[in-house]
Amino acid sequence: MKIFNRHEIEIAANEAEIGRLIDTLASPNDLLWPHFRWPKMHFDKSLSVGVRGGHGPIGYSVEEYEPGKRVLFRFENTHWVSRGIEGYHTLFMEHGKADTKLVHEIVGTIGGRALLLWPLIVRPLHDALVEDALARAAKHFDAAYPFPPRLSLWVRVLRFALMRGRSRSARYQQTAS
Repeated sequence: MKIFNRHEIEIAANEAEIGRLIDTLASPNDLLWPHFRWPKMHFDKSLSVGVRGGHGPIGYSVEEYEPGKRVLFRFENTHWVSRGIEGYHTLFMEHGKADTKLVHEIVGTIGGRALLLWPLIVRPLHDALVEDALARAAKHFDAAYPFPPRLSLWVRVLRFALMRGRSRSARYQQTAS
């Protein structure tokens, strides 16, 4: 089954300013990833073509990277959550009506157990994570931007179930290693 998932936010900043946020991904000074609420993004080396890593149980490698512009991650079927998901997710910019759009897209296919996991677990958690990241980017340029976004009841239930009673710091330590 084909999947396409797109999130975007228009930000009152130019492409160079937003591009600097993209370039900090998975670095010690990451200004985009919502690590306050989600497992940190990590790579085996600094952001560049060919590095491998992911976040939590989702693995991917960087297939394309244009510093200050865009990054494309190819899914790796390395964990039960990502098995059956083939494709990529990308972060890039577009011209908006008045400002710059920061866009995240997933394009691919799903099969096997992912046919059930994607709509029930993966997509809701992914959507919340990406909305947190985009809101964090907007907040970087506009202190009045409402942040963090409220999580849906379903996402809160999923997070509670997946944490299995562990504290946030214990969960993050486990997923970061």
